[in-house]
Amino acid sequence: MSFIVEFDHLKIQLQDIISATENFSTNKLIGRGGFGRVYKGELFLPEGKTMVAFKQLDRRLGQGNVEFWKEIMMLSKYKHENFVSLMHFCNEGDEMILVYEYASHGSLDHYLGDVNLTWTQRLKICIGVARGLSYLHDPMESQQRVIHRDIKSGNILLVEKWMAKVSDFGMSKTGPANQPQTYLISNVVGTLGYCDPLYWEMGFLSKESDVYSSGVVLFEVLCGRLCCEYSGGELSNILVPKWRRFYEEKRLDEIVLVGLKEQMEPGSFNSFSAIAYRCVKKAREE
Repeated sequence: MSFIVEFDHLKIQLQDIISATENFSTNKLIGRGGFGRVYKGELFLPEGKTMVAFKQLDRRLGQGNVEFWKEIMMLSKYKHENFVSLMHFCNEGDEMILVYEYASHGSLDHYLGDVNLTWTQRLKICIGVARGLSYLHDPMESQQRVIHRDIKSGNILLVEKWMAKVSDFGMSKTGPANQPQTYLISNVVGTLGYCDPLYWEMGFLSKESDVYSSGVVLFEVLCGRLCCEYSGGELSNILVPKWRRFYEEKRLDEIVLVGLKEQMEPGSFNSFSAIAYRCVKKAREE
Protein backbone atom coordinates (compact mmCIF):
# COMPACT_ATOMS: atom_id res chain seq x y z
CA MET A 1 0.00 0.00 0.00
CA SER A 2 2.69 2.43 -1.11
CA PHE A 3 0.05 5.07 -1.97
CA ILE A 4 -0.44 5.59 1.79
CA VAL A 5 2.85 7.50 1.96
CA GLU A 6 1.22 10.51 0.27
CA PHE A 7 -1.07 10.90 3.29
CA ASP A 8 1.70 10.73 5.91
CA HIS A 9 1.37 14.47 6.58
CA LEU A 10 -2.12 13.82 7.99
CA LYS A 11 -1.02 11.14 10.45
CA ILE A 12 -1.10 11.81 14.21
CA GLN A 13 -0.15 9.76 17.24
CA LEU A 14 -2.63 7.58 19.10
CA GLN A 15 -1.46 9.07 22.39
CA ASP A 16 -2.65 12.52 21.28
CA ILE A 17 -6.12 11.08 20.61
CA ILE A 18 -6.19 9.22 23.93
CA SER A 19 -5.36 12.46 25.74
CA ALA A 20 -7.97 14.47 23.81
CA THR A 21 -10.75 11.92 24.44
CA GLU A 22 -9.73 11.09 28.02
CA ASN A 23 -9.02 7.53 26.88
CA PHE A 24 -12.28 7.32 24.87
CA SER A 25 -14.38 8.34 27.84
CA THR A 26 -18.17 8.06 27.58
CA ASN A 27 -18.21 11.76 28.54
CA LYS A 28 -16.62 12.48 25.15
CA LEU A 29 -18.87 10.15 23.14
CA ILE A 30 -21.06 12.12 20.71
CA GLY A 31 -22.40 9.46 18.34
CA ARG A 32 -22.39 5.98 16.86
CA GLY A 33 -22.68 4.91 13.23
CA GLY A 34 -21.94 2.15 10.77
CA PHE A 35 -18.21 2.86 11.08
CA GLY A 36 -17.99 2.98 14.86
CA ARG A 37 -18.12 5.38 17.79
CA VAL A 38 -17.51 9.13 17.42
CA TYR A 39 -15.85 11.17 20.17
CA LYS A 40 -15.08 14.85 20.56
CA GLY A 41 -11.92 16.37 22.00
CA GLU A 42 -9.43 19.19 21.63
CA LEU A 43 -6.17 18.92 19.72
CA PHE A 44 -3.30 21.40 19.70
CA LEU A 45 -3.07 22.28 16.01
CA PRO A 46 -0.99 24.99 14.27
CA GLU A 47 -4.01 27.33 14.43
CA GLY A 48 -4.34 26.72 18.18
CA LYS A 49 -6.45 24.54 20.45
CA THR A 50 -9.19 23.12 18.23
CA MET A 51 -12.27 21.00 18.93
CA VAL A 52 -12.42 18.03 16.55
CA ALA A 53 -14.34 14.77 16.11
CA PHE A 54 -12.67 11.34 16.26
CA LYS A 55 -14.32 8.44 14.42
CA GLN A 56 -13.01 5.11 15.73
CA LEU A 57 -13.32 2.09 13.45
CA ASP A 58 -15.21 -0.88 14.89
CA ARG A 59 -14.67 -3.80 12.48
CA ARG A 60 -17.56 -5.75 14.04
CA LEU A 61 -19.94 -3.34 12.27
CA GLY A 62 -18.82 -4.49 8.82
CA GLN A 63 -16.46 -1.73 7.68
CA GLY A 64 -12.68 -2.02 7.64
CA ASN A 65 -9.45 -1.07 5.90
CA VAL A 66 -11.07 -0.43 2.50
CA GLU A 67 -13.59 2.09 3.84
CA PHE A 68 -10.98 3.71 6.09
CA TRP A 69 -8.52 4.42 3.28
CA LYS A 70 -11.24 5.32 0.81
CA GLU A 71 -12.52 8.00 3.18
CA ILE A 72 -9.00 9.45 3.47
CA MET A 73 -8.47 9.39 -0.30
CA MET A 74 -11.86 10.86 -1.14
CA LEU A 75 -11.73 13.74 1.34
CA SER A 76 -8.14 14.53 0.36
CA LYS A 77 -9.00 14.69 -3.33
CA TYR A 78 -12.54 16.09 -3.33
CA LYS A 79 -12.91 19.26 -1.29
CA HIS A 80 -16.07 21.36 -1.12
CA GLU A 81 -17.55 23.74 1.42
CA ASN A 82 -20.45 21.32 1.88
CA PHE A 83 -18.22 18.32 2.67
CA VAL A 84 -16.93 17.58 6.15
CA SER A 85 -13.17 18.27 6.33
CA LEU A 86 -10.77 15.44 7.17
CA MET A 87 -8.01 16.87 9.34
CA HIS A 88 -5.95 13.84 10.44
CA PHE A 89 -5.97 10.09 10.85
CA CYS A 90 -4.34 7.51 13.10
CA ASN A 91 -3.38 3.99 12.04
CA GLU A 92 -1.53 2.56 15.02
CA GLY A 93 -1.70 -0.97 16.38
CA ASP A 94 -5.29 -2.18 16.06
CA GLU A 95 -6.68 1.36 16.07
CA MET A 96 -7.88 3.11 12.90
CA ILE A 97 -9.25 6.57 13.67
CA LEU A 98 -10.35 9.44 11.42
CA VAL A 99 -10.18 13.02 12.68
CA TYR A 100 -12.67 15.57 11.30
CA GLU A 101 -13.71 19.13 11.82
CA TYR A 102 -16.20 19.29 14.68
CA ALA A 103 -19.84 19.69 13.68
CA SER A 104 -21.21 21.74 16.56
CA HIS A 105 -24.86 20.92 15.81
CA GLY A 106 -24.40 17.19 15.15
CA SER A 107 -26.34 15.47 12.39
CA LEU A 108 -29.57 16.47 10.64
CA ASP A 109 -31.52 13.41 11.80
CA HIS A 110 -31.61 14.83 15.34
CA TYR A 111 -33.40 18.02 14.22
CA LEU A 112 -36.04 16.76 11.79
CA GLY A 113 -38.85 17.10 14.34
CA ASP A 114 -37.42 20.20 16.05
CA VAL A 115 -39.85 23.08 15.51
CA ASN A 116 -37.01 25.52 16.30
CA LEU A 117 -35.26 24.58 13.05
CA THR A 118 -36.95 27.07 10.74
CA TRP A 119 -38.07 26.53 7.17
CA THR A 120 -35.37 28.94 5.96
CA GLN A 121 -32.70 26.97 7.82
CA ARG A 122 -34.06 23.71 6.41
CA LEU A 123 -33.90 25.11 2.88
CA LYS A 124 -30.29 26.24 3.42
CA ILE A 125 -29.33 22.74 4.60
CA CYS A 126 -30.99 21.06 1.59
CA ILE A 127 -29.39 23.47 -0.88
CA GLY A 128 -25.99 22.79 0.69
CA VAL A 129 -26.42 19.03 0.27
CA ALA A 130 -27.52 19.53 -3.35
CA ARG A 131 -24.46 21.66 -4.11
CA GLY A 132 -22.17 19.02 -2.62
CA LEU A 133 -23.81 16.26 -4.67
CA SER A 134 -23.65 18.36 -7.84
CA TYR A 135 -19.90 18.73 -7.31
CA LEU A 136 -19.54 14.93 -6.98
CA HIS A 137 -21.81 14.05 -9.89
CA ASP A 138 -20.68 16.64 -12.43
CA PRO A 139 -16.99 17.38 -11.83
CA MET A 140 -15.51 20.26 -13.85
CA GLU A 141 -11.92 19.03 -14.10
CA SER A 142 -11.65 15.44 -12.87
CA GLN A 143 -12.61 12.62 -15.22
CA GLN A 144 -14.11 10.76 -12.26
CA ARG A 145 -17.74 11.02 -11.22
CA VAL A 146 -18.34 10.11 -7.57
CA ILE A 147 -21.49 8.36 -6.31
CA HIS A 148 -21.77 8.63 -2.53
CA ARG A 149 -24.06 5.56 -1.99
CA ASP A 150 -25.15 6.45 1.55
CA ILE A 151 -26.89 9.84 1.51
CA LYS A 152 -29.17 10.06 4.57
CA SER A 153 -29.99 12.63 7.24
CA GLY A 154 -27.64 10.86 9.67
CA ASN A 155 -24.72 11.53 7.29
CA ILE A 156 -25.47 15.25 6.94
CA LEU A 157 -23.57 17.15 9.62
CA LEU A 158 -24.41 20.69 10.68
CA VAL A 159 -21.81 23.30 11.64
CA GLU A 160 -22.17 26.94 12.70
CA LYS A 161 -25.04 28.85 11.08
CA TRP A 162 -26.64 25.50 10.17
CA MET A 163 -24.38 24.92 7.19
CA ALA A 164 -24.67 21.37 5.84
CA LYS A 165 -21.64 19.09 5.50
CA VAL A 166 -22.00 15.75 3.72
CA SER A 167 -19.97 13.05 5.52
CA ASP A 168 -19.13 9.33 5.35
CA PHE A 169 -17.52 8.77 1.94
CA GLY A 170 -16.17 5.32 2.84
CA MET A 171 -18.69 3.50 0.62
CA SER A 172 -18.51 5.88 -2.36
CA LYS A 173 -17.81 4.66 -5.92
CA THR A 174 -16.11 6.43 -8.80
CA GLY A 175 -16.78 6.11 -12.52
CA PRO A 176 -16.16 8.01 -15.76
CA ALA A 177 -17.65 11.51 -15.86
CA ASN A 178 -17.20 12.35 -19.55
CA GLN A 179 -20.56 10.85 -20.55
CA PRO A 180 -24.21 11.67 -19.76
CA GLN A 181 -24.72 8.54 -17.65
CA THR A 182 -22.40 6.46 -15.51
CA TYR A 183 -23.85 3.02 -14.75
CA LEU A 184 -21.90 0.74 -12.45
CA ILE A 185 -22.68 -2.81 -11.40
CA SER A 186 -22.05 -2.84 -7.68
CA ASN A 187 -22.72 -4.88 -4.58
CA VAL A 188 -25.57 -3.15 -2.79
CA VAL A 189 -24.65 -0.99 0.19
CA GLY A 190 -26.49 1.87 1.83
CA THR A 191 -29.34 2.25 4.27
CA LEU A 192 -32.81 0.76 3.97
CA GLY A 193 -35.43 3.40 3.27
CA TYR A 194 -32.96 5.74 1.58
CA CYS A 195 -31.66 3.27 -1.00
CA ASP A 196 -32.71 3.63 -4.65
CA PRO A 197 -35.04 0.67 -5.39
CA LEU A 198 -33.44 -0.11 -8.77
CA TYR A 199 -30.02 -0.25 -7.14
CA TRP A 200 -31.36 -2.31 -4.24
CA GLU A 201 -33.10 -4.83 -6.51
CA MET A 202 -30.65 -5.12 -9.41
CA GLY A 203 -27.30 -3.66 -8.35
CA PHE A 204 -27.34 -0.98 -11.09
CA LEU A 205 -25.75 2.10 -9.56
CA SER A 206 -25.90 5.62 -11.05
CA LYS A 207 -25.81 9.21 -9.81
CA GLU A 208 -29.61 9.02 -9.75
CA SER A 209 -29.18 6.57 -6.86
CA ASP A 210 -27.87 9.50 -4.78
CA VAL A 211 -30.64 11.73 -6.13
CA TYR A 212 -33.25 9.24 -4.88
CA SER A 213 -31.65 9.19 -1.40
CA SER A 214 -31.53 12.98 -1.26
CA GLY A 215 -35.24 13.08 -2.18
CA VAL A 216 -35.98 10.90 0.84
CA VAL A 217 -34.07 13.42 2.98
CA LEU A 218 -36.14 16.27 1.47
CA PHE A 219 -39.34 14.52 2.54
CA GLU A 220 -37.87 13.94 6.02
CA VAL A 221 -37.10 17.65 6.30
CA LEU A 222 -40.64 18.51 5.19
CA CYS A 223 -42.46 15.97 7.37
CA GLY A 224 -40.20 16.29 10.40
CA ARG A 225 -39.50 12.59 10.83
CA LEU A 226 -37.23 9.77 9.72
CA CYS A 227 -38.27 7.70 6.70
CA CYS A 228 -38.30 4.46 8.68
CA GLU A 229 -40.37 3.28 11.62
CA TYR A 230 -39.10 0.66 14.07
CA SER A 231 -40.88 -1.70 16.42
CA GLY A 232 -38.98 -3.70 19.01
CA GLY A 233 -35.69 -2.69 17.41
CA GLU A 234 -36.77 -4.07 14.02
CA LEU A 235 -37.66 -2.11 10.89
CA SER A 236 -41.46 -2.18 10.62
CA ASN A 237 -42.30 0.39 7.94
CA ILE A 238 -40.74 2.59 5.25
CA LEU A 239 -42.70 5.81 4.79
CA VAL A 240 -41.50 6.80 1.30
CA PRO A 241 -44.42 5.10 -0.58
CA LYS A 242 -46.88 6.90 1.73
CA TRP A 243 -45.18 10.25 1.10
CA ARG A 244 -45.34 9.68 -2.65
CA ARG A 245 -49.02 8.77 -2.42
CA PHE A 246 -49.90 11.82 -0.30
CA TYR A 247 -48.16 14.07 -2.84
CA GLU A 248 -50.10 12.49 -5.72
CA GLU A 249 -53.37 12.87 -3.79
CA LYS A 250 -52.54 16.51 -2.95
CA ARG A 251 -52.69 15.68 0.78
CA LEU A 252 -49.15 16.63 1.81
CA ASP A 253 -50.60 19.33 4.10
CA GLU A 254 -51.73 16.50 6.37
CA ILE A 255 -48.21 15.23 7.08
CA VAL A 256 -46.04 18.38 6.99
CA LEU A 257 -44.38 19.05 10.37
CA VAL A 258 -46.81 21.02 12.53
CA GLY A 259 -45.93 24.73 12.50
CA LEU A 260 -43.72 24.53 9.41
CA LYS A 261 -46.34 25.25 6.75
CA GLU A 262 -47.06 28.66 8.30
CA GLN A 263 -43.43 29.67 7.66
CA MET A 264 -43.56 28.89 3.93
CA GLU A 265 -44.58 30.90 0.94
CA PRO A 266 -46.97 28.75 -1.16
CA GLY A 267 -44.51 28.80 -4.06
CA SER A 268 -41.71 27.56 -1.80
CA PHE A 269 -43.80 24.65 -0.55
CA ASN A 270 -44.95 23.71 -4.06
CA SER A 271 -41.46 23.83 -5.56
CA PHE A 272 -39.84 21.95 -2.68
CA SER A 273 -42.41 19.16 -2.59
CA ALA A 274 -42.37 18.78 -6.40
CA ILE A 275 -38.57 18.38 -6.36
CA ALA A 276 -38.75 15.87 -3.48
CA TYR A 277 -41.38 13.86 -5.35
CA ARG A 278 -39.39 13.79 -8.59
CA CYS A 279 -36.27 12.66 -6.75
CA VAL A 280 -38.01 9.58 -5.37
CA LYS A 281 -39.46 8.47 -8.71
CA LYS A 282 -38.44 4.89 -9.42
CA ALA A 283 -37.74 5.55 -13.12
CA ARG A 284 -34.34 7.26 -13.30
CA GLU A 285 -35.15 9.34 -16.37
CA GLU A 286 -37.86 11.04 -14.30
